[in-house]
Amino acid sequence: MLTSFVFFFFVLSSYFILRPIRDAVAVAAGVRGLPWLFGGTLVAMLLFNPLYAALVARFPVRRFIPYTYHFFIANLLIFYVVMRAQSANGAVSTDIWTGRVFFIWTSVYSLFVPSVFWSFMVDVFRSEQAKRLFGFIGVGGTLGSISGSALTAVLAQRMGVMNLLLVSAALLEVAVLIVQRFPRRPDVIAQAAAVDTAPVRGRRGRDDDDVVRIGGSIWAGITRVSRSPYLMGISAFLILYTIGSTFLYFQQSDIIGRSYPTSEARTAILAKIELSVQVLTVVTQIFFTGRIIRWLGLSAALALLPAVSLIGFGTLGVAPVLGTLIAFIVIRRASNFALTNPAMEVLFTVVSREDKYKARNFIETFVYRAGDQLGAWAYGGLAFLGLGLAGTSFVAVPLAALWLALGVWLGRKQAQLAGARLAITAEHSAAPVPAAT
Repeated sequence: MLTSFVFFFFVLSSYFILRPIRDAVAVAAGVRGLPWLFGGTLVAMLLFNPLYAALVARFPVRRFIPYTYHFFIANLLIFYVVMRAQSANGAVSTDIWTGRVFFIWTSVYSLFVPSVFWSFMVDVFRSEQAKRLFGFIGVGGTLGSISGSALTAVLAQRMGVMNLLLVSAALLEVAVLIVQRFPRRPDVIAQAAAVDTAPVRGRRGRDDDDVVRIGGSIWAGITRVSRSPYLMGISAFLILYTIGSTFLYFQQSDIIGRSYPTSEARTAILAKIELSVQVLTVVTQIFFTGRIIRWLGLSAALALLPAVSLIGFGTLGVAPVLGTLIAFIVIRRASNFALTNPAMEVLFTVVSREDKYKARNFIETFVYRAGDQLGAWAYGGLAFLGLGLAGTSFVAVPLAALWLALGVWLGRKQAQLAGARLAITAEHSAAPVPAAT
């Protein structure tokens, strides 16, 4: 648990150094048409998923996770060299395309790197352990996001923005070292002992995840989602979340844009909102997340954010004012970070190992970005039909109700699958062990 806490801290601190750099580079390069950049991100997700699945199929866990992270580290070093050269040569036209590529790449990074982390977590921890511990592990990520943002704010002026890419790469390399030294799983050690594998030269103590490969097809992430009602339900749950988030993002831009005439005032209020979200998230993660999931059940934990959204969008439709917006944003985002995210990860503890790394990654990268696209174009379509802020809020209310019902179903289905897995484990434990030959 403590190793996972530190692991997540370095993963998110690495990304939150990059996020403000991405936005600054994109603006400086003259980036226009965010929906089209989101579309480019969606295509990149679709292309990268089979490549990642190929690593999952071919290499053991403790090798393909470092390979994946080293790929992103190498990309950071390439961006550093290119941006440094362009800054020196003043290549304006090239900077525009570099900014666009960096924006898309960072958007891929923001989902892939944390997704790989959580795939590892749902593989390491059992269902009941996840319900108790994922909230605390999430605190490590929240502190990492705060630390990464603070490092960028403090060091950007002192060492230059481009050099922060090297800091981000170094933090992600620490995460790689943690993966390679992560405590071993006793159940996988037993599985590895039963596998007839040839010794690997040049490495000592190579056991559990170092020899047990997941295997399977590189397209399993797509095909297994399409064939599983449970995984399809998780996908629909995530899509409904992203649609609501996109609606709220556009409404935030509308209300804050009208309430604060200067960019300085807008930046200040958005910073205050972000600080409130982070503080509420940490407090909830430390004191309430694990208790809510264990005491009220997974269905209640998954239904909480849809219930908040249903009430929030309804209130925003009646009173589309700044105070309503800020309260809704803070409660919704903090609920998502502190409760919905760890509850969703618990859903994946009862699927196969292949699904934990392939299907889960496909859902939380490609499906997530597809939801962004759907929400952005749906909001634009509603605006074209003449629906204002109040109208789009009322449209989101029935979607939130559907989302709530789906969350309850997923929680109950997870409990059924967890019970079935426990029964199978107990049956295997009671079976006599065959004599050694």
